[in-house]
Amino acid sequence: MNSIQVSAMFCKGCAYCVKFCPKKILEMGTVRSRKGHFNPVVTDPEKCIACGICATMCPEAAIEVTKGE
Repeated sequence: MNSIQVSAMFCKGCAYCVKFCPKKILEMGTVRSRKGHFNPVVTDPEKCIACGICATMCPEAAIEVTKGE
């Protein structure tokens, strides 16, 4: 299965990943990180196509996409 990992250390909560996800499986979380930002969460990981658009759009390089088998 494909996976998306968001680094709370680098994410600033800009939501570009949410806006540009073609499958609309990312949404902003409701819990603040240590830095005070709301980080994105994956709502339906099985629908992820590992396109990498979320990682490409992230200005902080806080997202890593892994393509599964």
